[in-house]
Amino acid sequence: MTATDRSTELINVAAQAAADKLAHDIIAYDVSDVLAITDAFLLASAPNDRQVKSIVDEIEERLNKELGAKPVRREGDREARWILLDYVDIVVHVQHSEERVFYALERLWKDCPELDLPEDAKATRGKGAEHAEQQAADADAAGDFR
Repeated sequence: MTATDRSTELINVAAQAAADKLAHDIIAYDVSDVLAITDAFLLASAPNDRQVKSIVDEIEERLNKELGAKPVRREGDREARWILLDYVDIVVHVQHSEERVFYALERLWKDCPELDLPEDAKATRGKGAEHAEQQAADADAAGDFR
């Protein structure tokens, strides 16, 4: 079984919305063969809590406006370290960069096929590592040795 056309459409709109809000490392997996509860996962991250919330808000707004989709569940708002949007057909995970590294969801779903995403979303791959390297370089330049 593969992700439905509706799931693919939701994933593409959500991925573009995340890219427009400068999310890092956007990737989507077709999990329909291994999970009965949803067709696809979208993963994205951001370097701070405020940006995580901004990305999630944009995804939710765009999916509602463009496709009339509303999440059946939204979790993680309070801390904004990992916010989950459940649309039944797809589940969107937007994580703080530190949680993304710690939980490594890509490792769990690496055997599932990746879904093709809009070019803007694909261009975000590696941005999390670039951001972390830049922060480390800035801290070194400021003499903030940890």
